[in-house]
Amino acid sequence: MLIGVMLSTAVVAIDATVIATAVPSVVADLGGFAEFPWLFSVYLLAQAVTVPVYGKLADVFGRKPVMLFGLGLFLLGSVLCGLAWDMGALIAFRAVQGLGAGAVQPMSMTIVGDLYSLEERAKVQGYIASVWGISSVVGPTLGGVFSEYVSWRWIFFVNVPLCLVAAAMIGLRFAERVDRRRPQIDYAGAGVLTVALTLLVLGLLEGGQAWAWASPAGVAVLGGGGVLLAVFVAIERRAADPVVPLRLLRSRLLVATSLVSACVGAVLLGLTSYVPTFVQDVLGTGPLVAGFALAALTLGWPLSASQAGRLYLRIGIRSTALVGVVVVLLGAALLLLLDGSSSVLLVGGTTFVIGLGMGFTAAPTLIAAQSAVAWTERGVVTGLNMFARSAGSAVGIAVFGAVVNATLRGQDVGSDGVSPAALTTAVHHVFQGTVLLTVALLAAVLLMPRDRRRAQAPAEEHSDEVAAR
Repeated sequence: MLIGVMLSTAVVAIDATVIATAVPSVVADLGGFAEFPWLFSVYLLAQAVTVPVYGKLADVFGRKPVMLFGLGLFLLGSVLCGLAWDMGALIAFRAVQGLGAGAVQPMSMTIVGDLYSLEERAKVQGYIASVWGISSVVGPTLGGVFSEYVSWRWIFFVNVPLCLVAAAMIGLRFAERVDRRRPQIDYAGAGVLTVALTLLVLGLLEGGQAWAWASPAGVAVLGGGGVLLAVFVAIERRAADPVVPLRLLRSRLLVATSLVSACVGAVLLGLTSYVPTFVQDVLGTGPLVAGFALAALTLGWPLSASQAGRLYLRIGIRSTALVGVVVVLLGAALLLLLDGSSSVLLVGGTTFVIGLGMGFTAAPTLIAAQSAVAWTERGVVTGLNMFARSAGSAVGIAVFGAVVNATLRGQDVGSDGVSPAALTTAVHHVFQGTVLLTVALLAAVLLMPRDRRRAQAPAEEHSDEVAAR
């Protein structure tokens, strides 16, 4: 069963990065160079805005049907992407993939929360984190190999057997008993929430790029999202079975863990976006070396996540997360020491330290959120935590991009592009922002209630309803 969950995670994780190295081949075949950034944005957008709704559906109908639906939708999107005839079609089909990924990612974490005890969960989440780490290296490599030796279309067709195997394993090995009473589905709340989140995430992703922040389009998109979010809250107050029970948002623990997840998403976005740029354009290495410098982050994460269980059983989840944040803060401070004379090894070592800290922070706080509620709300809580990370990444894109652009406007730009000195200054501002984000991460962890052993009980509340493991 765990292999099926890991394979489902791998399909989504690889697809998030595999297309990066295939972009030149895609553009050469389909055209549409100006539109290719949407291949990434529309996927992330579709994935992020559907996560909370899928979480609620999993609490109503069970994890298995939602996971299988997500894998099926992802498979359909992959086939359509491989058959795309122009850039517009490929972008539309990437949105279908994103809709499938929006179900697969939170369901993987929710199923882990259902099947494994508090003692086992951190180790299992370490395995899941290792899938993301390996995928961050394998994805771009596969994209380059398929594009150069076969066809870029195979980066999507290869998902077909993987999705089928993962679906077969989950379909055959995972059994759960769910209350089959007729659900009262909050269609209005789900629809308004999806549109509101679409506008808000779209505004953060495209603000300052597709349109100016203060332009009519920028104000309308973000303002419309904010208004619809207020409408959603009003709907949820009257709904018999709301998509997001508002009382969950009054929980100090759940709010704190969501803030932790948002900060983690923003920090990761800053590192994945600008560490490779720094290594290539400032240190003068190739993309492969730059990728390995960043991969050190994804090596440290699963190592510490797999050991976090032993630590939080001794000192508590909040204390373990505090240890992790201190390690992240140390790594973020080391980023400020990097300059044009730094070695790639030093960059990799720094990101490795940050990865170690993240493993001790992200996994335990998600476990704390899942353990604070019963089975009937675990899907919603996991979905909200995953969405918070996506929202943090979107905010990170907006803020770090604005910082870099503002810095480069005040620096010398030669005929060959941005000078290494100017880029070093810009990336250092990103690193300084990463330190500030880590301080915010520390504040979010401190907001969590102090460790109490009785918080463990809800985690096992529905264990008798899960028949397979």
